[in-house]
Amino acid sequence: MIKKLLMSGTVILVVLLALNKDLVQYGLKQAKGQLAITFNTQSVKAVLEDTSVSDSIKAKIEIIKQARKFSFDSLALSRSDNYTTFYDQQGKVALWNLSASEQYELKPKLWSFPILGSFPYKGFFDLEAAKEEFEKLKQEGYDARIRPVGGWSTLGWTVDPILSSMLNRTEGSLVELIIHELTHSTVFVKDDIQFNENLATFVGEKGTILFLNQKYGNDSKPYFEYIHAEEDAFTFRTQMLTAAKCLDSLYQQIENQPNSIKSTQKKMMIDQIIASIDTLHFHNERYYEAFRNNRPNNAYFMSFLRYYSATDSLESIWQNSYDSNLKKFVAGMKEYHK
Repeated sequence: MIKKLLMSGTVILVVLLALNKDLVQYGLKQAKGQLAITFNTQSVKAVLEDTSVSDSIKAKIEIIKQARKFSFDSLALSRSDNYTTFYDQQGKVALWNLSASEQYELKPKLWSFPILGSFPYKGFFDLEAAKEEFEKLKQEGYDARIRPVGGWSTLGWTVDPILSSMLNRTEGSLVELIIHELTHSTVFVKDDIQFNENLATFVGEKGTILFLNQKYGNDSKPYFEYIHAEEDAFTFRTQMLTAAKCLDSLYQQIENQPNSIKSTQKKMMIDQIIASIDTLHFHNERYYEAFRNNRPNNAYFMSFLRYYSATDSLESIWQNSYDSNLKKFVAGMKEYHK
């Protein structure tokens, strides 16, 4: 039986290699990177029993344990062994995300993968490989963007570990991340990344508010710290979604203009978007520095559409169809998107 499986796998690999050499090479590199992490994790139990591990790290791991239990018991997210292992990144970024958009249109570049479907981004465990493809995309005329990834879901293909970088987050941000990723492993619609990311973001944020309220109360410092952070995030992303709509309108207006005019008009509008940040109010002043070293492009604005464009619709469904009950909402999404 094993020989037959190996032979079948070899045949499939040969066929895929013949059809798309680059895709197979990318897949093999990704598998190698994922397995390198998977085989170098240790159990959470072992970390908590290790006397050389600091109490602050153990405290954050305990928060993740609480977030997992809350997710399964109170939010109806699918039970799994995710985040029961720990991977020490040794201060390095584990994964990089590359995305791209048309230069004068808010239209993402899509990469298609067998079984999984199409994605508006690619992950890289090797930064140099990401940079190489980034430069290739720029030469092809795309707006491209590389960013570090704080966590990801393998959708059940492997057990997702706690990454050491996660533990640098505040309690609210950490809980939100765990709920977000567990939502991905609960509901994932093929070829609809925008829905998947919007849903995970919505459940992650609402779920974190419930978690902190249940654990500390709504008059506690951790609760208010998260609420203030959410208010800042909401203000910033609302501005970015508005900016994306303005850019989209501009691109439609200048669709038939030469690229020289398109480039000038695009630059002027993005300059206005950057300047608009100073007119907003934030609890955390870091938002005023958002574009100091990184000028936004279409790929940047596409990320806000990908994660937040359906928030209002989900809010309406949550309130009107599920009486603002998040557990019922998640159960409904699971049933509808079986």
